[in-house]
Amino acid sequence: MSAGVANLIAVTEPTPVNPSLSEQEQVRHDKRARLLASGVAPYPIGVPRTHSAAQVHAHWGHLVAGEETTDVVSVSGRVVFVRNTGKLCFATLQDGFTAADSGIRLQVMLSLAEIGEERLEAWKAEVDLGDFVSVTGRVISSKRGELSVLATEWTLASKALRPLPTLHKELGEETRVRQRYADLVARPEARDMVRARAAVTRSIRETLHAEGYLEIETPVLQLVHGGAAARPFNTHLNAFDIDMTLRIALELFLKRAMVGGADRVYEIGRIFRNEGIDSSHSAEFTMLEAYQAWGDQVTIAEMTQRVIQNAADAALGTRVIQTEAGEINLDGEWEWKPVYPTLSATLGEEITPETPAERLRAIASAHEVPFDPTWPAQKLVMELFGEIVEPGLLQPTFVCDYPPIAQPLARQHRSDPDLIEAWDLIIGGVERATGFSELIDPVIQRERLVAQSLKAAAGDPEAMQLDEDFLAALEFGAPPMGGMGLGLDRLMMLLTGHGIRETILFPLLKPQS
Repeated sequence: MSAGVANLIAVTEPTPVNPSLSEQEQVRHDKRARLLASGVAPYPIGVPRTHSAAQVHAHWGHLVAGEETTDVVSVSGRVVFVRNTGKLCFATLQDGFTAADSGIRLQVMLSLAEIGEERLEAWKAEVDLGDFVSVTGRVISSKRGELSVLATEWTLASKALRPLPTLHKELGEETRVRQRYADLVARPEARDMVRARAAVTRSIRETLHAEGYLEIETPVLQLVHGGAAARPFNTHLNAFDIDMTLRIALELFLKRAMVGGADRVYEIGRIFRNEGIDSSHSAEFTMLEAYQAWGDQVTIAEMTQRVIQNAADAALGTRVIQTEAGEINLDGEWEWKPVYPTLSATLGEEITPETPAERLRAIASAHEVPFDPTWPAQKLVMELFGEIVEPGLLQPTFVCDYPPIAQPLARQHRSDPDLIEAWDLIIGGVERATGFSELIDPVIQRERLVAQSLKAAAGDPEAMQLDEDFLAALEFGAPPMGGMGLGLDRLMMLLTGHGIRETILFPLLKPQS
């Protein structure tokens, strides 16, 4: 053993013990300090790399057990397995994951004969699980038939100061979502989720681009919140000394673009709602909204169906999804079910827009559906439908012909003044999207927004505010249009069968005490 390696391994002046560190973390900090003292950079700017692990597998995967080549490569990655035995050391490097693969692994071998005593002993002294390294050597197949790089040199690329999670043990959900970086290293399923979401987002853009939609961006900070019934996050703009909110929807600014002449627009954007967080709701989530001039609730529903079907093709390669509740076939019939007749059929009692609130409260009590005694009849109908009917709608269903209270921005139904032209898309018993024939009459829109603003003034935190600038835009003239909103996280939940915290890469969590 050389003097340099001996000095590196010897602990002549150990670094001070930090009581906040675990024993493993202290050992790693000590190694980092010794590397620096010996002139070795634990985080060099660059290291040799000629091939990814995937490229090595693609070019030399045909080698049979024991076959060797003279082809020299430099590979790099995170050490996820190591076995140091005398004159021969084995390690497994995990490469980064991309759109094409999910973190390919490659074995490297370090032998005394090939690499020499000094570098072999340095490997044993310096390298821990989780470290990033670069290894240069010949491509071979081991005696057991595992594709490997037989090292002639190696370089530390990045020293990990915290130990890896145990890769062969299941991480708990709380650990997965709080330490997603560790989850991505440990679980192929976590990496697959990231890749699937990227595939879905790309598919949505490709579908809409092919149909002539223009992607635009709208403000996240807004003076007036609107476009949905939701409680906003409030903030303050110091430069103007004015209160602002984070957007709760994309709708009102996209419609402004439609007024300006953009015939088909969409945005995939982050939405912020200061509401409950559970297995299907997040305070910060991703929404697709799209608007189509000269369309209505039917044409926008047809587009929504194509978006979802193409997303399933991109993420799963199939339109048939297996769930605990049964098989969902996205290639089957997408039914339209009107609210009042469907609720009537389920209850065995006719429910109409004239059914009094008193009777609806009695039905809610009989079915143990929670309600607020002050709710009007329309709100009670929606609650009854959502609690009694929706959970049983497994196949894709456009629930339509809602009471006006459901969507203040939807236009009156063309054949029934007691209804609006709006739908919610229910798949697997969960709302995935909503759409309607957009209200473009500025007089009626003002009446509805004034009614909303009165609710807000009375203390309703979810009521929309009166947006005079939006009303001015409508008064400028807007074409007839259909519009839709699709929750991207809800779509990922459908396609993957996981809760919302798994589909969002870095979900908002309550801080640990």
